[in-house]
Amino acid sequence: MAGAETLIEADNLVRRFPRCEALGGVSFQIRRGEIVALLGPNGSGKTTTLRLLATALAPTAGRARIAGCDVTLQSLDVRRRIAYLPENVPLYPEMRAEEYLAFRGRLRGLRGARLAARLRETIEQCGLGDAARRTIGTLSRGYRQRVGLADGLLHEPDVLLLDEPLAGLDPAQVDAVRELLQGLGPDRCVLFSTHVLAEAERLCHRALILNAGRLAAADAPAQLAQAGETTFAEAYRRLTTPLPLVRNPGQGRDA
Repeated sequence: MAGAETLIEADNLVRRFPRCEALGGVSFQIRRGEIVALLGPNGSGKTTTLRLLATALAPTAGRARIAGCDVTLQSLDVRRRIAYLPENVPLYPEMRAEEYLAFRGRLRGLRGARLAARLRETIEQCGLGDAARRTIGTLSRGYRQRVGLADGLLHEPDVLLLDEPLAGLDPAQVDAVRELLQGLGPDRCVLFSTHVLAEAERLCHRALILNAGRLAAADAPAQLAQAGETTFAEAYRRLTTPLPLVRNPGQGRDA
């Protein structure tokens, strides 16, 4: 994948909230054609990273670019180039899936034959089949995830940002989502967060491992395992285990 266009650039990203620092200077790049897993314990900064890249949050410091567009200064251009799927997909449960997708396509500027073609292509690509004619509220979580992915793919984005796309899915649904992501081809990049280490190892080209708002590692799962002469899961645990608190010898027992 050497020489491929860089689609995501994060340069020393910092995000502070009133009582905590969610990200403390994170930098990475993702190229076209890559599928990259964003891993880390709860509270490590995964969702914050995705929301910053999706322009839902502004960085406190640092910069990020999507396909060359600054997420702060060119947020509208960024949104045209991404699909962002949060963990809980915001859908209209009373609408039929195909009706919802047509509505979302029109919001993105698709019309006429172009809209009809993209609806057919994304419904097939996401394996919705007959479920496209059902109301969203009657669909399983797995099929709702597929509707969300179809929505994101309608405008043929360069970048997919997916927050926990495998959460709550049964094994068959996980297989279907994995095959879908693998089939997206070399035309875009995918950054997805997950707690399912085995699926991340099977699916991603590289893993970005966050711990306490810092980037603990960024490499292919096989390389991370080799570095510690261990398995990927063991390498992940080693990289994300909190450091023990060290008591100041001058403090009393109740300090």
